[in-house]
Amino acid sequence: MCSLKYCSLRALFLLMLCRSMQISEAEGKSEILPPTIQKIIKGYNKYLRPFFDNGPVSVGMSLDIASIDTISEINMDYTATIFLRQRWTDERLCFDGNKSLSLDGRLVEMLWVPDTFIVDSKKSFLHDVTVDNRLVRIYPNGTVLYALRITTTVACSMDLTKYPMDKQTCTLQLESWGYNINDVMFYWTRGNDSVRGLDTLRLAQYTVEDHFTSVSEAEYETGRYPKLVFHFKLKRNILYFILETYVPSILLVVLSWVSFWISQSSVPARICIGVTTVLTMTTLMMGARTSLPNANCFIKAIDVYLGICFSFIFGALLEYAVAHFCTLHRLSSKQLPKDEDEETEEERNRVLAAVANSCSAPENKNKIDSNKNSRTSINGKRERSKCNGCSSPMSVMKRLFCIFDCFHVKNPYHIDNYARFSFPLSFIIINVFYWVYYLYL
Repeated sequence: MCSLKYCSLRALFLLMLCRSMQISEAEGKSEILPPTIQKIIKGYNKYLRPFFDNGPVSVGMSLDIASIDTISEINMDYTATIFLRQRWTDERLCFDGNKSLSLDGRLVEMLWVPDTFIVDSKKSFLHDVTVDNRLVRIYPNGTVLYALRITTTVACSMDLTKYPMDKQTCTLQLESWGYNINDVMFYWTRGNDSVRGLDTLRLAQYTVEDHFTSVSEAEYETGRYPKLVFHFKLKRNILYFILETYVPSILLVVLSWVSFWISQSSVPARICIGVTTVLTMTTLMMGARTSLPNANCFIKAIDVYLGICFSFIFGALLEYAVAHFCTLHRLSSKQLPKDEDEETEEERNRVLAAVANSCSAPENKNKIDSNKNSRTSINGKRERSKCNGCSSPMSVMKRLFCIFDCFHVKNPYHIDNYARFSFPLSFIIINVFYWVYYLYL
């Protein structure tokens, strides 16, 4: 019983000691503050917002973009350092005079401030070297200026379909965490001019094309909250990728065409060029994807171009395989070239004769029936029309044989001659379509 009484007295003593220390600390702070600030702070309740019973408080905002450090396609985000400035009017902070009061940033804990946060922020922090980078300035009419220096990493959804000729639109969204639209209203202090600093930025891969601001509301289950959005459009600089990827891939394709001017008997030389260019192109394709997401479902423009170049390089290697095979086949059958030509010609004549016989049979039958039947003129006209219809397939067959003769390469050494013309021409045509589509469509 005595121990319980002793413990209760001890707890009461500690409570009174803490209370006295808090009172003495508050009195000490008030003694340090100037008389004007003491008069303002006296009776001030920082837990109640301005105009608590008279409608929402209007908070104006402006931004200065100090730097945009990195824009990552892998993580789909960007890192920026900004100066966030907020203005609002608190009638409880009015004082007599014509000059503003600049307070130490640590005194912000004694005032009410908006609970603004960055919506898509992944990681943010306030700078504290050498002290907390915060500014508090109070004007005679009760207007409060509150400025912060923030470095934040913000998510930015990117469409990489036209990479590296793409344009991205990123946003910076500011919302109120706890106060809804009935308590706080956000607005940009100077409209689109409320955000500055982008005109002087120099980014590594991008150029800022345009930027603008907007005011909206965020709707959640707990209510509707004020939101300010800053949009900025980025255009990727393609010169780096032209020098790093496009030019080497084009040179590899041209290098694969060198084999067309090498004799077909030089098997090691042609095989070496084909295999080397294929392996080098594969390495280039793998290196081009190192700066992109591994599990990305987008088919990017650079992937399409590298695929085209790889196809031409592989096609040059296959061209030599076909030409070499045709050469060996021609050498093996070189002893009977005339017999093969005669057999081919006889086979063609047999096909044409069969088509001709099928057309002449109705005509002979027409002559026999014309002597026995009284309606020879009518039947003759009908049968002649049928015969004319049969003659058209024969002409089609002749044309098909001519077309097949055009594709038949009698001399395999002419395959390289065709490749010297067809490969560069088709590559140029595909390049024209590629650059027109991805740059202007």
